[in-house]
Amino acid sequence: MLKSMMKKWQDSVICMTRRNVEEKADGVTLSWDNINVHVKPKRRICCRRQDSIDPPNQILKNVYGSIKPGTLLAIIGASGSGKTTLLNTLTTRVDTNSLSITGDIRVNGKVAGTNIRDISAYVRQDDMFIATMTVKEHLTFRALLRMDRTLSKDKRLARVQEVIHELGLQKCMNNMIGDPGRIKGISGGEMRRLSFASEILNDPPLLFCDEPTSGLDSFMAESIVQNLRSMTNKGKTVMCTIHQPSSEVFFLFNQILIMAEGRVAFLGGINDALNFFSSVGKPCPQNYNPCDFFIASMAVVPGNEAECRSNVKTICDEFEKTTNAIEMKNENHPKEINSSSRSSLLVSESSDRYGSPWYEQFAAVLTRSWKTTLREPMVMRVRLVQTIVLSIVLGLIYLQLNHDQEGVMNINGVIFLILINMTVTNMLGVLNSFPLETPIFKREYGIGLYRVDIYFISKTLAELPSYLIIPVIFSAIAYWMIGLYNTLEAFLVFTAVIVLVSNISVSFGYIVSAGTNSVTTALAIAPPTLIPLVMFGGFFLNSDSVPVYFIWLEYLSWFKYSNELLMVNQWDDVDMLSCDSNSTSPVDSCHFHNGKQVILYLNYSKDNLWFNIGLLLAMLIVYRIIAFILLLVKARSSKT
Repeated sequence: MLKSMMKKWQDSVICMTRRNVEEKADGVTLSWDNINVHVKPKRRICCRRQDSIDPPNQILKNVYGSIKPGTLLAIIGASGSGKTTLLNTLTTRVDTNSLSITGDIRVNGKVAGTNIRDISAYVRQDDMFIATMTVKEHLTFRALLRMDRTLSKDKRLARVQEVIHELGLQKCMNNMIGDPGRIKGISGGEMRRLSFASEILNDPPLLFCDEPTSGLDSFMAESIVQNLRSMTNKGKTVMCTIHQPSSEVFFLFNQILIMAEGRVAFLGGINDALNFFSSVGKPCPQNYNPCDFFIASMAVVPGNEAECRSNVKTICDEFEKTTNAIEMKNENHPKEINSSSRSSLLVSESSDRYGSPWYEQFAAVLTRSWKTTLREPMVMRVRLVQTIVLSIVLGLIYLQLNHDQEGVMNINGVIFLILINMTVTNMLGVLNSFPLETPIFKREYGIGLYRVDIYFISKTLAELPSYLIIPVIFSAIAYWMIGLYNTLEAFLVFTAVIVLVSNISVSFGYIVSAGTNSVTTALAIAPPTLIPLVMFGGFFLNSDSVPVYFIWLEYLSWFKYSNELLMVNQWDDVDMLSCDSNSTSPVDSCHFHNGKQVILYLNYSKDNLWFNIGLLLAMLIVYRIIAFILLLVKARSSKT
């Protein structure tokens, strides 16, 4: 009963699909033949000779197949069968540093290569979005940067509205996307549909999806596959991996590709698959989900590996002998198909990888970065409250210090403590936010949305106001509560140095974040890297006492130059330091009679004023350049 009902449903849908395909002139036929993927063996360098320590492992073995316009193809198979590897190979998104790939991939008879990305979209299994953007803002951002640059802005925005309606995102289009556990946003099903909407904005004729129903309930999974089916009804070619779909979802696919042990076990219609497995002695039981049956039949069961692999080999060999497989291989031989009408689908290697000019990219990315900075609660509210609380607590601890012998030690200590506090606070703000956006940046750069320099400059400009305002607020509270040198000029110099130190620490945070892949790693690396710079800052170790073999660390420490500036600013105009005339100590208790003696004791000099300012500015610029270079290197590795 179930099988006959499903057959009628499938036949009716196939007829409707064929009518729609006939109405659609230009489609994409994707074919692949003799695809082999090997894991490159790890090598060790020993005695100036490279020796392989592992035998090469083959993931895909002579895989072949094709998919025509108006077809929805599902790749199924047990875990480790090679489904995702095949999908990544066809989309040229395989890491060639670790994998060796051979074979022939063609679009409408022409060798595709990396040009396949220009006519296709790839919906990945994991959803990545800027959490504080709304659904409409996200799609508008993608439309402005990815759609054909010859289209006007009005047409791009109209396409956004069309896609929102097409995928049923009207109710949530003004809601924040959100991040589970951090920022409340849209549901999982809506987020999955948003992934599809992001990729089909420019109406690609070829669509790849990696497990589009992963993590969804049966209703949402069926809704997603129905959306894919409606795309094929318009003549698109859609291929996706699928994991344990329900019967209703499974019968929505036109064709299935069954993978087992890196080989093709079957490619064709579902009913043909049932007939083929019956012919090799494996009939599907009545009222049983065919997909579950196919996967179970081709799985390698632990403890019975030899028999299972022999069974897989037999079925794959039998399918290669079928008429369907032979015809498919013959069709996949290198030749040109309809080259006169469809050669325009393939874009030359020299074409610009970016969809929009520099100024449009800059405007869109800067706007998004600015909105993200303003809406991010962890970056703005928490840091502002933290700054106010810390400045008040510090001011209360060192409230109105006197300019006497004890005051010298207290003032010197609190000044250096302020430098450490501003460094750590601002650096942690970067370490806790920048690595979270890095995976999104790598993905967006990989598909050619924008340039690395545009992203880095936009993020720097968007965050600059907060890294200017927060140090000023801290200085305005702490400076007068502590009772440092009481002139407006001294306060302005103090504030300027604190602002400079804050932004240098932000630059240092960018370096650590760009050089790591997660917040956890960045937080683990930053403290031990920062400690040597603090040690050679001039407070814990006198400048003249630094060992010659560590002098380079002193030159890299912004604490050294900023501490000298603040000490000179504090003590240079102090003409008298009071002493305790009632002291019973035989040694003169008045170590410093004026501020200049304090400066001399610390081996600082007023003459180094502009030298220190110049070095701090140079550090700010050089550290940002280093961070940009690290980010550029990381981005280039993401193009696969």
